[in-house]
Amino acid sequence: MQPRSPGRRRSLLLTGTTDVVTRCRDFTRDALVDWKWMPGARDDSEDVLLLVSEVVANACLHAGGPRTLLLECTDDLLRVEVTDGNPVAPAPRTRPDPARPGGYGLLIVERIARRWGTVPLVDGKCVWAEIDSPLRSPDARGPQPVAW
Repeated sequence: MQPRSPGRRRSLLLTGTTDVVTRCRDFTRDALVDWKWMPGARDDSEDVLLLVSEVVANACLHAGGPRTLLLECTDDLLRVEVTDGNPVAPAPRTRPDPARPGGYGLLIVERIARRWGTVPLVDGKCVWAEIDSPLRSPDARGPQPVAW
């Protein structure tokens, strides 16, 4: 197997598009395949696709829709960034209402990502998340979250 280049970036403009979540998942899947993110690590790639879906869906539901999706891959991690036009930072619900659908998106992001956060922009915000590469050595990953 050939090593990946030190850094790879892909961006997708989303303003004015339809079926945004599916489009972002397909875009991300194609990037992961090209970057050889999935050398038998299907669970890791499915986690990435779920994380992208959740962040993009949150932008659709709570921020007027996403503007861009940026993926940046190194040998150690994948960084996902989604920008939108709402300056309000997302906050996970401490207790989603079990009688209502939804409310678990950021809890899912917290479980999958090594870390995540927001950066204020002049005209909105960027929500970002970082995920360890499945090719990264277990010693370099640091403490792993406890499974549910």
